[in-house]
Amino acid sequence: MVEQSDRAPLLDWEEIPPPDPNQAAQPTPQPPREEDSAAEKSAPTDTAAGTGWSSSTTIDATTIIIPPGPTRNVTAAVVVKGDGSPGRTELSGHGWDRPQPLGADRNAPFPGLSVKDQWEEKDQIVAVFVVTFDTRSGNMIEWCLPHDINLDGVEFKSMASGSHRITSDFIYFRKGGYFGLACFANMPVESELERGARMKSVGILSPSYTLLYRYMHFLENQVRHQLQCPGQYSPLEAFYEDKKAILPPTGNGLVTACPTWSVTNISRCMHPEMKITHPAGCMSQFIQFFGEQIMVLWKFALLRKRILIFSPPPVGVVCYRVYCCCCLANVSLPGIGVSVPELRPFFYINIADISALETELSYVACTTEKIFEEKKELYDVYIDNQNVKTHRSHLQQLLRLTASDKEKYRKLTEQRQLLLYSQEVGEDCTSNEEELFILFFMELNNRIFQTLSEVAGSADPTLTGEHVRAMGLDPQGDRAFLADLLEVYGFDVTLVIDNLCCP
Repeated sequence: MVEQSDRAPLLDWEEIPPPDPNQAAQPTPQPPREEDSAAEKSAPTDTAAGTGWSSSTTIDATTIIIPPGPTRNVTAAVVVKGDGSPGRTELSGHGWDRPQPLGADRNAPFPGLSVKDQWEEKDQIVAVFVVTFDTRSGNMIEWCLPHDINLDGVEFKSMASGSHRITSDFIYFRKGGYFGLACFANMPVESELERGARMKSVGILSPSYTLLYRYMHFLENQVRHQLQCPGQYSPLEAFYEDKKAILPPTGNGLVTACPTWSVTNISRCMHPEMKITHPAGCMSQFIQFFGEQIMVLWKFALLRKRILIFSPPPVGVVCYRVYCCCCLANVSLPGIGVSVPELRPFFYINIADISALETELSYVACTTEKIFEEKKELYDVYIDNQNVKTHRSHLQQLLRLTASDKEKYRKLTEQRQLLLYSQEVGEDCTSNEEELFILFFMELNNRIFQTLSEVAGSADPTLTGEHVRAMGLDPQGDRAFLADLLEVYGFDVTLVIDNLCCP
């Protein structure tokens, strides 16, 4: 029996059209707002007939996206108050700066970025492919461009184990130095040879996962087209010719970690690759799914542990959870984390990835294959549904919520409720839950590392209970977490915590 996928609706992909030069000028220019960007994205574009994708590559400088790249690490200065507490910037009462409009120079929308950085904004499709399920041979690559590219294993990454039980899905994955996005569909057919079902995936590869979301709608259309008209690849060929990457001479498709984002730029360059059109958004779903357990995941992410999420199909929404886990560890203080392993999003993995995982020091991934639970040497933290567990004895204490964890989660919940109320009454149309979520944890992380940096640089590098409380942590309950944090990030300080009998 085929079950209907319960994943959230997907973004339609459209290039952002250039502004109309004949449009009447507004008397008072205002900073770009999120609903304005959304309206522009939904405006009609010059779309190639029958393809579902636009041939225009012009990008509006006021709504341009900053994706993470292998060489860029965008940081923000954080001002610390005189009392030692971390500084905040303000926007609409939520503690954020209002984004400023970008310059009018369309050739250099980000003057501070190098030519190579600006190259990374362009389309970088290095492969397009069709995967099919054959009743005799199993998963196989049916067609691809370029024809000589190595796609070994992609036939399993783009069609998750157990997908025969659902009608559609989408999957993010890694292939060597590239990231992939594939859309899967399962269509009943009256064919004994196909055993009553035809299953295919259509996908793409790129050096960065941040632009893949643009093509979700196109891939959905094409997988339906391939199911109904097998072997008709003309739209895919035209798409590849239009969007194929012209990689720089040194471009080797290095895998990028989750980015560090500028606080002041958060609204206009905020992880759009993972936004979905579900009213709550992926961050909201993440919070509702894990509840207070988010604080446990936050600690493991900050400690750069290997985190593996198990879930049966559909796997698309679980790929979003991988992304959200990575966002828990964002830090915007310069110099923090340069000596620790990058928290790499692997997204969907299967048994073919075992050898690659054996050498990884830090990652977040998801799988539909239960056999991974037995491979304890491959992960530090295993998540099954809402159950977070670890077989590492020294990490067991981190599974228990402390009083400070519950207080932080309460504050996060209060901020969400305030934001939702403001949006309901129309007082705040500039912010969203994704911004709130990312900035909440970024500020939390900044506070911790700012305090540690100040103590480490002082004449008496001793971390006391007072310092720990100033970081928003529990001096007793978070002692093990702090000890691990000092070791992982290499802070040369002495940890002195008050005894239980001496508050």
